[in-house]
Amino acid sequence: MCECTFVIIAPLFFLNHTMTESMQQFLALTSPGIEILLVDEIKKLGAEQVIQKPEGVYFTASMALGYKISLWTRLATRVMLKLGEGEAKNKDELFKTANSVNWLEHFDSNTTFAIDFVGYSEEIRNSQFGGLTIKDAIVDQFRDQGFERPNVDKKSPQISFQARLLKDHVSLYLDFSGRGLFQRGYREHSGAAPLKENLAAALIIRSNWLSDTSKALVDPMCGSGTILIEAVAMATKQAPSIHRATWGFDAWLKHDEDLWQSQLNQAIEDSSSALEKANVSSLKVFGIDIDSRVLKTAQQNARNANLQRFIEFKCQNTNDMNNVYGQAGTILFNPPYGERIGELPELVENFVLFGQKLKAQFINWRVAILTANVELLSMLKLSSFKRYKFKNGPLDCQLALYNVDEKQLEKDAVNPQSAFAEQDSAFANRLKKNKKTLKGWLKSNQIECYRLYDADIPEYNVAIDIYGDYLVIQEYAPPKTIDSDKATKRLQEVIYWAPKVLDVPTDKVVLKTRAKQKGSNQYQRVDKSKQSITMNEHGALFKINLWDYLDTGLFLDHRKTRQIVAKKAKNKSLLNLFAYTGSVSVQAALHGASSITTVDMSNTYLNWAQDNFALNKLNGHKYQFVQADCLDWLKKNTNKYDVIFIDPPTFSNSKRMEDSFDVQRDHVTLITDALKCLARGGEIFFTNNKRNFKMDFDAMEKLDLQAINLSDVTRDKDFARNKHIHNSWSIKRTTQNEQK
Repeated sequence: MCECTFVIIAPLFFLNHTMTESMQQFLALTSPGIEILLVDEIKKLGAEQVIQKPEGVYFTASMALGYKISLWTRLATRVMLKLGEGEAKNKDELFKTANSVNWLEHFDSNTTFAIDFVGYSEEIRNSQFGGLTIKDAIVDQFRDQGFERPNVDKKSPQISFQARLLKDHVSLYLDFSGRGLFQRGYREHSGAAPLKENLAAALIIRSNWLSDTSKALVDPMCGSGTILIEAVAMATKQAPSIHRATWGFDAWLKHDEDLWQSQLNQAIEDSSSALEKANVSSLKVFGIDIDSRVLKTAQQNARNANLQRFIEFKCQNTNDMNNVYGQAGTILFNPPYGERIGELPELVENFVLFGQKLKAQFINWRVAILTANVELLSMLKLSSFKRYKFKNGPLDCQLALYNVDEKQLEKDAVNPQSAFAEQDSAFANRLKKNKKTLKGWLKSNQIECYRLYDADIPEYNVAIDIYGDYLVIQEYAPPKTIDSDKATKRLQEVIYWAPKVLDVPTDKVVLKTRAKQKGSNQYQRVDKSKQSITMNEHGALFKINLWDYLDTGLFLDHRKTRQIVAKKAKNKSLLNLFAYTGSVSVQAALHGASSITTVDMSNTYLNWAQDNFALNKLNGHKYQFVQADCLDWLKKNTNKYDVIFIDPPTFSNSKRMEDSFDVQRDHVTLITDALKCLARGGEIFFTNNKRNFKMDFDAMEKLDLQAINLSDVTRDKDFARNKHIHNSWSIKRTTQNEQK
């Protein structure tokens, strides 16, 4: 399958027989957003009948011009030459059309080949089927004419063809240029998120820097230097593919080597001459990056392209960049998009600071930013005058263009909200208030992990937790009453203000999106860092993972619950169901429980529970860990326990469970099964996080049970603002029932 989005032209009609003989039909491919620029480029190179279609760009050219365009195009990813076309409503028609091409004119039996098939129809439903049909037609043609069949090589063929099926019509092409025209050959290594060279060229064109290359061009996050190298190459009129080692036409029997060499030599001569005439002092191109290792790669890439003398590289934090470039120029860059956990908080702060710096030092400059995280652009507090859509690999991106001029400053003066003033942020003020309220309580109780904010203001729909030196921001799904765009902007404000108010470095801020989870997704893995920290809670040590799961391994709202259960379990047996990472079990063990059975369906979390026991130097046969479906295990268990702690999910449809579980619907059944395991005089602690949960008191009465609501008792000060955070119940047999 082709890796690109395509731009194709409609079938071409020729005016006379002579033209048919002298002109060829070509197809140029590129990625989305570049098509219209590619049309203009191909026209300027001399092609005729250049037509853009959703699939690609068609053009006609002589063979000489086809060679030239392959050498000079900066925007195409591939150039292909049409060999034939015809109907392909079904397999037979596809075979017939493929067989109508005289393949022996194009390659011989000793040449390995490959077929790339693009498109599908009602009869031809996948690319593999279509490709095999064309392969069969080619092989049969060789055999029918008395030649050995050529071999297929999907990995490294000597010649490649492409078939494109559209509306029961198939076009057959020679991969003329070969794959990956964007690969210029100068980039030996790249950074973590390399930008394809043809996309970099498109960004440069859209920035309009080429209209006056005497003005400075600055990439403040230059990475491996692709944007800058492409910019200089365009300014100095360098043919991008003159150093390309292999071409798609190398094994093509109709390839005209003399004609090709003349075009290649001319391109080399023109490029060399233009480079000699280029004035180093007139090109002011600057690259900045905080990573010295990546910067060395950029410098090497520039040397490989023989353009190093035109680019000045500097290892520097973008926040420390000042305007030392003279007259107004262009800032063009492709920053990280904040896709990785922990990356976005730093980016938000950087964008805010960068916006402030632009308005302070870069008046009358053009700024062009390519990003997949469009919301980040709002942190600049600038108004873009134009946006272009592109694809960067699989990501949908926008190139935003800004003119940092007096009009922008006037908007700041008229709209104070465009500046980040703490006194204007309702969120920042609420966070400061909560911090002040909890300060004394935290100190007196020596609490390291706590909740500081929980959607106190509906527009700022996040939870903010502190784990020692770390700040965790958990985003909830926005309420239906809040516009999603506004919610996104509010999140950016949260990410900006939270570290500042709490004096937490951005590299210790963890951001998580926490939409409503169901079933087995409640503990969904979001990363694979395998990092962990150790936190102390009332003398117990717990392994905390802030990065890999939506939950951290410690439910903060159960802090007081753990203490109540642990004290009740002293010198008694404890059964901990739906145990998660075993925090209740650990506290009970430290308080002197005689035996503890910890049950959870997840092996991951059960191992985590054992790690927590090991952290606290707790071991021995009195501590049992059972991997099982708690509902099923309860029905089979014959042992009795003095204290049973149950913290079931609100809802679960895990594949390991035979049926779904709903805490409101099924809590009576669950408590009934647990009752069978409860020793005489024992106590069940039942808790859940379902809002508006209603205990079935009629059912409790029928079971001769007394259920006492402990929610207010178990809710600690950091959760006092949210009375719906959890429900806690103490359930005991009535005196009469105990006597029975």
